Amino acid sequence: MAVTLQGKRIAFLAADGVEEVEYVKPREAVENAGARVELVSIESGSIQAFNHLDHGKQYPVDVTTKEADAGAYDALVLPGGVANPDFLRTDADAVRFVKSFFEAGKPVGVICHGPWTLVEADVVRGRTITSWPSLRTDLTNAGANWVDQEVVTDNGLVSSRKPDDLPAFCDKIVEEFAEGKH
Repeated sequence: MAVTLQGKRIAFLAADGVEEVEYVKPREAVENAGARVELVSIESGSIQAFNHLDHGKQYPVDVTTKEADAGAYDALVLPGGVANPDFLRTDADAVRFVKSFFEAGKPVGVICHGPWTLVEADVVRGRTITSWPSLRTDLTNAGANWVDQEVVTDNGLVSSRKPDDLPAFCDKIVEEFAEGKH
């Protein structure tokens, strides 16, 4: 039987500069499994996605970090892109939102540069995680055990390195989100 996320509500936290494929593919995966998805961002309106350094599409924001309540969601996804997590980690409401998922034991998926926001939320200490290689020092300095693997799961935290890892990442977040709280 296929894994289902029917009845689950998933937050995607992203800002301008999100890597488009790292937003679109995981969103499609959880929606195809039956989840309801909402895009949470630091400002209302829309966010500008990128394909590496080229402009991609714009995506409408459903709720701002100031208004968002982690208690209303079953899981969280943090896509990458270089600018996206840099904007998020400087927004106190975004950091609070992320930290709330960890405090509640809810599953979180993060890819590429997305873990920068996790570092700011101080939720990687003692966890095994992967990311885009340039984040290795930041993550180890924040107390994480950084590994270079396609996908890593640590007590509900699913992480991957780059767009090439998306098939494994998408499969694993659907599985972990179906399991629920850890």
